[in-house]
Amino acid sequence: MRAMSARGFNGYGDLELVNLPKPEVSNGKVLVRMTAAGVTPLDHTILSGQYYKANAPLVLGNEGAGFVEDGGGMEFPAGSRVMFTGLYGISEDRSYSEYLAVRKQHLCLIPEGIDDVSAAGIPVAYLTAQMALSLAGFQAGKTVLAPAIGGSVGNAATQLARALGAKHAISSTTSHKKAEQAKALGFDEVIDLSGETLSGGVRRITDGYGADIVIDAIGDEILSGALSTLAMGGTLTTLGYSAGRKATIDLTDLIWKRATMSSFALLAQPPAAWEEAWGTIIPLLQSGGVKPIVAKTFPLAEASNALRYLIGRVVLTMAGANIERALPRGCSRNNCG
Repeated sequence: MRAMSARGFNGYGDLELVNLPKPEVSNGKVLVRMTAAGVTPLDHTILSGQYYKANAPLVLGNEGAGFVEDGGGMEFPAGSRVMFTGLYGISEDRSYSEYLAVRKQHLCLIPEGIDDVSAAGIPVAYLTAQMALSLAGFQAGKTVLAPAIGGSVGNAATQLARALGAKHAISSTTSHKKAEQAKALGFDEVIDLSGETLSGGVRRITDGYGADIVIDAIGDEILSGALSTLAMGGTLTTLGYSAGRKATIDLTDLIWKRATMSSFALLAQPPAAWEEAWGTIIPLLQSGGVKPIVAKTFPLAEASNALRYLIGRVVLTMAGANIERALPRGCSRNNCG
């Protein structure tokens, strides 16, 4: 089978298309024929040598979608369409490949009406967003800020908060053009950071109240600014650092507001939390309450270009993948906006 393997962790040039043996089904794993693989910031972190536990050669990719070929039993019979995430592409190979042996507990049936390319980018973003919102104490009527509407977690958290009854579901973007694109897709509480600050935008939208919950996957200056938007007793969850690992914070934003700040890691959550999150996400996917958006797709052989492009939700496609329904209006097979 074909797979995109990292022979080292020194950047894009270390990726190469290789032929590997088809994985065998054993120890409760299920053989999945991959149709699409999500591309996440974690893949970039590993390829750039910033994750010390990874060992080369390694096939990247820790989420994806495809069809069950063998080992699924009655729960996932052959031909079932499934999506998954887990430790794949971190401590073991790989969703950047044509076949993968997936642990049964990591599989989720893809709802009708969701194509395989959209499904490939759902698990990491939506599970992360839903669990982070839950741990932060989200309830209907709360105000949520999830910066970066074009990012996978920012978009998912904004959609989930809105669908679950948030008073305000606020996000941000770095340019006027992107703000207009977001508005065209139905996101009407997006702060255009080219025209106002994050804190200023939140004050404007909330009439000075602030955000009860912040879900930040960006880091750097965005985290600093997001912390200042918190309302009294608010909570900020940090779970990513696509803009940078370091941030300077004003401690009074925590102390004077009696606010809290915590971290979140998806793969550290217990199985019961995953099951509960899927129980919220799947009905919303079925009803159209949330609609995954794929910014762009690349064939498997162009994984390095996908990582260079990494913004929003990016997916690698395998042979036979249906991609047209995954793209928002105005997007083409290889480009969006």
